[in-house]
Amino acid sequence: MDTFAALAHGMAVAVQPMNLLYALIGVFLGTAVGVLPGIGPALTVALLLPVTYKLDPGGSLIMFAGIYYGGMYGGSTTAILINTPGESASMATALEGNKMAKAGRGGPALATSAIGSFVAGTIATIGLAFLAPWLVDVAVRFGPEDYFALMCVAFVTVSATFGDSPIRGLTSLFIGLTLGLVGIDKLTGQARLAFGVPELLDGVEVTTLAVGLFAVGEALYVASRRHHTEEKLEPVRGSLWMTKEDWKRSWKPWLRGTMFGFPIGALPAGGAEIPTFLSYSTEKRLTKHPEEFGKGAIEGVAGPEAANNASAAGTLVPLLTLGLPTSATAAMMLAGFQQYGLNPGPLLFAERPDLVWGLIASLFIANMMLLVLNLPLVGLWVRLLAIPQPWLYAGILVFATMGTIAAKPSVVELSMLAGFGVLGFLMRRFDFPIAPVVVGLILGPIAESQLRRALAISLGDPMTLLQSPISATLLGIALIALVAPFVLKGLGRFKANED
Repeated sequence: MDTFAALAHGMAVAVQPMNLLYALIGVFLGTAVGVLPGIGPALTVALLLPVTYKLDPGGSLIMFAGIYYGGMYGGSTTAILINTPGESASMATALEGNKMAKAGRGGPALATSAIGSFVAGTIATIGLAFLAPWLVDVAVRFGPEDYFALMCVAFVTVSATFGDSPIRGLTSLFIGLTLGLVGIDKLTGQARLAFGVPELLDGVEVTTLAVGLFAVGEALYVASRRHHTEEKLEPVRGSLWMTKEDWKRSWKPWLRGTMFGFPIGALPAGGAEIPTFLSYSTEKRLTKHPEEFGKGAIEGVAGPEAANNASAAGTLVPLLTLGLPTSATAAMMLAGFQQYGLNPGPLLFAERPDLVWGLIASLFIANMMLLVLNLPLVGLWVRLLAIPQPWLYAGILVFATMGTIAAKPSVVELSMLAGFGVLGFLMRRFDFPIAPVVVGLILGPIAESQLRRALAISLGDPMTLLQSPISATLLGIALIALVAPFVLKGLGRFKANED
């Protein structure tokens, strides 16, 4: 009953006119950036961090969550119409969705995508509302050594799952951890890695790092690619609506996709790519129309899109209850919380229940808004694809620079923005994942603080990390997650040599 009362209170917060406006702006922007190839919700949240610096925290976070959900919706439009996923999680949708569009069934493909996203998003948000309080009850029993072990799990899993190489992921993480050391040491009061620059004594601003890596780095990377293959835009022919047979073939994949997306999205090493491909392969096995797969099967669009949106709600479970980001956009949202001096976790549920439950309740409203926006306005989203890339990324660079100046007018800050932009470009160029850098900067100082607390309580005994059953289990999981990719890679090479 407590959850129902908290949700009712959250709904009262979410339906306030300003919060409804924030949610509408969020879902509109999220859908627009999801449609544009190469510009994801993480980049959009990063761009808006400095702009929303002095706005209401609750409204800004509602807008960020709307962008996240909208980005998941919008990615399917380009996946279906031009075979270019706006988000990596929409890759499975492109396999069948584009074939449907070429066969003149782009309308039903977009419809099953939008309705499946709504169904999955609603069910998954209900799951978030009921699972979060239970996780909070578990988390409040954690000691400092348990929190440090949990951070180690987050570091390893985020590094191992972002990108293709665990070594590159760990390298990105250590860049972030090093940046997290910059500033005044809270225990001794000594300056660390400030190199005599007064502006660095407060540490590296998360917003500057995020905007530099995601926005400036992406713009430089796109500018560096001279040869682009023009994608052919498939027009939406015929009715946008689904036939009775389409509904019959879609509703089970919607539910199965939700069952894949939500729990996997909630895992520390989850993400949206794994459940979408699991859903696609499951629908391919269970279908009564196997001859249609590879030629435009509606189940191959319905299942992955449901899994995609359910995973978005799933990633908010560890973010809100434990403060652990499991995707690039979740890392940006964590930066958004920290921008307002808020630390997601069990204490946030006790200290700011109006903010947390208002955010969760707003997801129901955002889902409804997205369903209303997506189908009638599909023509508008398609027109966005006509914006020339030079204009688009030039606008992003201007917006990023102006936002950083507005948040912290300083030559040092602008120099850091340019430096992080070059770093972001080089990391993309050499295939290093970017999200672990942001995660390292945000969670590194927290992990250091918890480790120091644990050692202070135990009078400097490092074995205290293994004496707590929770801490020992979490460190064991972190060790397995660290070693497993290297073992699997070695086994793969050994098998290849044998063959």
